[in-house]
Amino acid sequence: MTRTPAERWRLLLGRYSERRLGDPLSGLDARRDGALEFLYGREYARRGIKPPSGPKGAGLDPTQLRALDWLSEARALFPTRVFESLQGEAVERYGLADLLKDPRVLEDLDPSPALLRTVMSFMGREDPALRADLRRVAQAVIDEITEKLHAKLIQALSGRRNRHRRSAAKAAANFDARATIRANLGNWDAERQVLAAEHLRFTSRQSRRLDWTVILCVDQSGSMTDSLIFAALTAAILGGLPGIGVRLVLFDTAVLDVTGQLDDPLSLLLSVHLGGGTDIGKALTYCEGLVEQPTRTVLALVSDFREGASPRRLLSTAARLHEARVRLLGIAALDDRGQADFDRDMGERLAAVGMNVAALTPDAFADWLGEMLA
Repeated sequence: MTRTPAERWRLLLGRYSERRLGDPLSGLDARRDGALEFLYGREYARRGIKPPSGPKGAGLDPTQLRALDWLSEARALFPTRVFESLQGEAVERYGLADLLKDPRVLEDLDPSPALLRTVMSFMGREDPALRADLRRVAQAVIDEITEKLHAKLIQALSGRRNRHRRSAAKAAANFDARATIRANLGNWDAERQVLAAEHLRFTSRQSRRLDWTVILCVDQSGSMTDSLIFAALTAAILGGLPGIGVRLVLFDTAVLDVTGQLDDPLSLLLSVHLGGGTDIGKALTYCEGLVEQPTRTVLALVSDFREGASPRRLLSTAARLHEARVRLLGIAALDDRGQADFDRDMGERLAAVGMNVAALTPDAFADWLGEMLA
């Protein structure tokens, strides 16, 4: 859909700009505007500004639209990522009580890391009558993320693909696109520009005996919430696999080894108190003491690398671990976007002493881990 500049500005600025920007919005844009007004109009209400008089577009006025209706409307009108953001804003920033008090709404919430983060932020402050419902929502999110992440980790750790050996197991994960193209070059239809793939090729996977220790050292500062969620779930999954020993260490200015809680990720996440200072060097030194077989150990430091203490201890510990041939990874973000705001100077200094530094999605981390354990 092509919008005029005035229409774009109208959606951005809200209903208060309508008098200056011309005709009211119509169709889907009017519905989107109403859904956004239901949520963000609360900013004006906080400042004592009354809604403008006149037509209400599609009729989604804040006084008319119930939370359950808004939830369904927003899900239908916006892409998934935008909807998850709106959903989180509704609960976390604007405190739409109806979203938490209406059982139908709790049943209708879409499981997502953003929702889990929001529920975690409300635990301890919620109505006691809602506690069981909120835990149920949080557990549903964890179960869904775990199911997807488990499949990816199993695929990544089940063995490297052996391109020199063909397999009769026609699994999509083993499909060899290059070999298939080569085997079917004689079927190229120049007129239609189509390759008829009559003979599909699949690779086999080499069996792998896993005998590794994976240490996840995770910054629990407020900016790392999503990374903490994925790290805890990854550790729980890895801990259930044969041949892999897992340690999960959380830190701020203190260090907490929570390996014994991996069988209950929800309770683990709800027990975490985000925020405070950061002493990465202290945490990495603790993890160094957990290393028993350096050449069979992977240590992933999940942090924004904003060291609150002297960097000397952090850098010297990382250098020792690298010299001992521990496989080091510094993860600036571990979430579904793979984007991060981190201390790039410290990231470069850690890379200089032997640590691989990257911002990763959980899928990319699973692939990296699979390569490291090969």
